[in-house]
Amino acid sequence: MNEPMLRLAGVEKSYNRGRVSEIRVLAGVDLEVRRGEMVALVAPSGAGKSTLLHIAGMLDTADAGSIAIGGRDVTGLGDRRRTVLRRREVGFVYQFHHLLPEFTALENVVLPQLADGVARPEAAKRARALLEEVGVAARADHRPAAMSGGEQQRVAFCRALANRPGLLLADEPTGNLDPGTSDRVFGALERLVRGEGLAALIATHNLDLAARMDRVVRLDQGRVVE
Repeated sequence: MNEPMLRLAGVEKSYNRGRVSEIRVLAGVDLEVRRGEMVALVAPSGAGKSTLLHIAGMLDTADAGSIAIGGRDVTGLGDRRRTVLRRREVGFVYQFHHLLPEFTALENVVLPQLADGVARPEAAKRARALLEEVGVAARADHRPAAMSGGEQQRVAFCRALANRPGLLLADEPTGNLDPGTSDRVFGALERLVRGEGLAALIATHNLDLAARMDRVVRLDQGRVVE
């Protein structure tokens, strides 16, 4: 049986509110996601979806429990090693695309590759192929302000996958789009995930989109339940 690309075991996280009040957001999360699998994470706003994704992607640390990516325990890694591993193994997509406004669509997808040491011609080739896959190759030379919200989000998908990560984490990636655009954008994401053979954990409020994924899990009182 293939090793899970992402494994969370007993993950806990609390935040202090004031001097004496503590909010327990995650209360022992256990979750595995394998390559080639799309898992929908469903929960109400404020239930801890973003916190879980940030811990899974090494953007935040857990109070307890363990996190493994690609079979490697990353729980105790220092900041520098976490940054390098995150750049190479994890792709993030947020509800609001966060593209760099002064760069074109192509440049936004090229830049993460340059940061990882890829030569510019190879990076540009990879970027164009990804933009073609999601149907925005014709917008390659446009800056974000000249693109629609759906187009910008598809470019954000390409940027997240530019360095060929094994794990994709997406936080409400279609949450600010109208239903028709959301469906088309999710279709583009699905093609990328399937084509690249990624493990994908996608937080969403959209139950119709969640139903198109391989599994749906819920975050309930700080725990993940099937």
